Amino acid sequence: MFAVVRSVFWLTLAYMVIKPGVDLPDAGALSAQAMAAGSRVVAEQIQNIECDSFQCVGGKAIAAAALQPSPSAGTPMHEQPAINLAPIPRPRPDRAG
Repeated sequence: MFAVVRSVFWLTLAYMVIKPGVDLPDAGALSAQAMAAGSRVVAEQIQNIECDSFQCVGGKAIAAAALQPSPSAGTPMHEQPAINLAPIPRPRPDRAG
């Protein structure tokens, strides 16, 4: 019985927090903003490193190149329409009547 009461309590609390009709933030945009902010912080920290050797300068260049955003690949395969080569269902052969 206690499990039922506990479940009702948590479901009621979840309903009060996430009400129907509430606009949730776009996860993709929020993720992009977080990645951009993190990349900026890392780039600033890399620029603050003082280098006196060629190896250090090369390492900073590689890290700066790795922080550049990669271009999108275009339309994913699952968004393209499927090509049906054969009719579905297949027509019955003439000998089947």
